[in-house]
Amino acid sequence: MMAMAATFSCAPKNETPALIEKHYVAVVNGQFTPEIMHQMGKVSDPQYCAATGKILYGVTYTSIELNKGNRELFVMNADGTGNHQITRSAGSKSNARWMDGGRKIAYLHKGQIWVADAQGKGAHQVSDVPGGIGEFKLSPDETRVLYVSDFKVAPKAADIYPDIPKSTARTITGLMYRHWDHFVENIPHTFLASFDGEKLGEGRDLLDGAPFELPTEPFSGIEQLDFSPDGRQIAYSCRKLTGRAYAFSTNTDIYLYDIATGNCENLTEGMPGYDTDPLFSPDGSKLAWISMARDGYEADKERIFVLDLATRVKTELTAGFKYNAGGLLWNAASTGLWFTSEMEGLKEICFADLATASCRKLTQGDWVDFSNLSLLGEEALLATNCSMMRPAEIVCVSTADGSWKQLTQENDDLLAQLAPVTMEARWIPTTDGKKMLTWVVYPPKFNPTNKYPAVLICLGGPQGAITQGWSTRWNYRLMASQGYIVVLPNRRGTTAFGQEWCEQISGDYIGQNMKDYLSAADALLAEPYVGKMCAAGASYGGYSVYYLAGIHQNRFSALIAHAGIFNQEHMFMETEEMWFPNWDNGGCKDPKTYMAGSPWSKTPASVRHYANSAHKLAKNWNTPILVMHGELDYRVPVDQGMAAFNTAQMLGVPSKMVLFPDENHWILKPQNSVHWHREFFAWVDRWCR
Repeated sequence: MMAMAATFSCAPKNETPALIEKHYVAVVNGQFTPEIMHQMGKVSDPQYCAATGKILYGVTYTSIELNKGNRELFVMNADGTGNHQITRSAGSKSNARWMDGGRKIAYLHKGQIWVADAQGKGAHQVSDVPGGIGEFKLSPDETRVLYVSDFKVAPKAADIYPDIPKSTARTITGLMYRHWDHFVENIPHTFLASFDGEKLGEGRDLLDGAPFELPTEPFSGIEQLDFSPDGRQIAYSCRKLTGRAYAFSTNTDIYLYDIATGNCENLTEGMPGYDTDPLFSPDGSKLAWISMARDGYEADKERIFVLDLATRVKTELTAGFKYNAGGLLWNAASTGLWFTSEMEGLKEICFADLATASCRKLTQGDWVDFSNLSLLGEEALLATNCSMMRPAEIVCVSTADGSWKQLTQENDDLLAQLAPVTMEARWIPTTDGKKMLTWVVYPPKFNPTNKYPAVLICLGGPQGAITQGWSTRWNYRLMASQGYIVVLPNRRGTTAFGQEWCEQISGDYIGQNMKDYLSAADALLAEPYVGKMCAAGASYGGYSVYYLAGIHQNRFSALIAHAGIFNQEHMFMETEEMWFPNWDNGGCKDPKTYMAGSPWSKTPASVRHYANSAHKLAKNWNTPILVMHGELDYRVPVDQGMAAFNTAQMLGVPSKMVLFPDENHWILKPQNSVHWHREFFAWVDRWCR
């Protein structure tokens, strides 16, 4: 591993912050390490300017010593030539957008909007919003800006009792009082302001002070709002609920806001599930969005709907399409939409045709995941793609045949120094007569006559998919590079194989998907080159580890659970988004019954679910287990991990717990991440080598 400084000094307050840039990274003997992973450039947010044929994008560079990253802006020609950096200063630049026909750019820096010329010169601040700006979007004519900023919804202690201003008490009178990693004292609101290119005007709150989130927390952003092409209307997605109703519902709707009058119309009245990602057609006649049918179910099929704004007729384009849809992009003629879809373990690009209300796949299963679609002229798409072998790069995709060309090579020099790993797709038989895609990643210089330790990955979610994504949290190439065979089952509940495969897990956490894990483990353990195996997972994957600990019958020699659910009964009463456990713990069988998934509901599905909570099988535990958890995790609170560790200790099972006081459901800070990886690899090495 690369050497790191033993201590870090604090710079004086008046000292200029250190600039974090791309720098040479030494690779020793081709070994991929967590330190190297974090120092790879992270390419994101490509923006094409048709007037100039230029692409604007950002790259984030990370300093492990400084324990943070910095994002700078780059410009290149549409064919990838002429690539050069245009900003270079401390403090990230994000949300960069072309202005004035490509002669200027606007971007966020230090919580405000800045404007510079097309080469990043003459940068100056053009907004002064108290509390700062999180994201922004320019109107088509660039005379208005939508921006996201905090809106206070909870009183401080001093607001209640001014005579004791040092009190830190929180007063809570209903759900949801905390979300993901913070107490809900401020929520995002979106404001509309005039803009003359040099100064942002006063913002008008689109929600007029109502206590709703816009955009919806915790993961939505400015993509949940869109200007009409004529700039007269705004479409946005919002869940206009509070308290207990908010905590138990996923019912976001699409609203049409008239800028001149302030009138607001609900376009999806009577559609009870998630309605998100509104997008006007280029000709302004239609509005597309992503819709789920059922309230309270966040993993329902993601469908494409289109509304004719003149007739108010809604049409679903994905009725005959097996998979989920996302990442919408209208074609220039307003006759259809490009979109991304997870299909059989890959994230592909597809097209939905309005005339036929049908979908077709464009890309051809090249073992990459595509994201961030935009138009690149008349015959190509601009996108990013990545794989388990490399981080995201910007690519050009032909709309004729789906072939693609990589335009950026941000990490090619570093990847060339790493020892290569190999990967295969195996279709493993399941106990109910189906076949399950299981990715298997082999270590460098794999020799089938040798034996290797293996790590079986239990997916979080529980709905989701193991496709070709690249992550600095769970990086499968990095794991394989430590000499492990990495086993990645797309068990029941994964989303890239149709809705039936996805939905089987709801109400059956302890059933078929656990059998799927064991089928994958048995298939690989039968190979002569697989030695001892560790099962590892986070979130629902952590729950899977805790549950497998009680039933695996000595298949695994070690276990690693991060942010896992241990006691399902307690989890129902302490997590924040209540619709999630309510549906999956039994409410899916009777969704009209309020709190049908609660421990006290006594529906057959919930009784079975809670009777088989992982903590009730702890008497069977005998396998060394590592527990890791972030203390700011309010999705799966830290006491779940503490309870699991305490149980292992009381039972005399070899165990260790690593807590991160300043992390949430994910371990994000560079040095914490390096620490996490070192603990992970040390545990596998100790018990499986």
